[in-house]
Amino acid sequence: MKKSERQRHIQEIISNQYVERQEDLVKLLAKSGIRVTQATISRDIKDMQLLKVPSVGGGYHYSLPARRQDNKEERLANVMGNELQEMKRSDRFVSLSMRPGNGPVAAMLINQMKYPTVFTAIGDDATVLIVCHSAGAAVEFERTLQALR
Repeated sequence: MKKSERQRHIQEIISNQYVERQEDLVKLLAKSGIRVTQATISRDIKDMQLLKVPSVGGGYHYSLPARRQDNKEERLANVMGNELQEMKRSDRFVSLSMRPGNGPVAAMLINQMKYPTVFTAIGDDATVLIVCHSAGAAVEFERTLQALR
């Protein structure tokens, strides 16, 4: 079973019942035919950013975060608005000149957003090179980035 499928099952379980311990989650998954170790559950809990929140009758149970800790599009808009110094386009490439230290973050966020026009983004300390699928895709992506500013 894929990690994403297992984590979807974990999400369903903790959304529908109180789960206090990792061992309880291992047993509940086993009832659904999913065999995992406590170590795997521990990694999933960290990866999913699950929280332990107080239960009504005392004790604590796992809960999904109220909202993912950060919105990637908001973060990218913030970086584009505050840290971008220059944007240039040539053929299927878009180049971003950033304030020092912001290139890797911008490239990572662009890649995580999985824009359909973007093949990949590569960032160093102060520069991001975005490779688009075509020259037309580069024009479209440049407009997308300008709209975030």
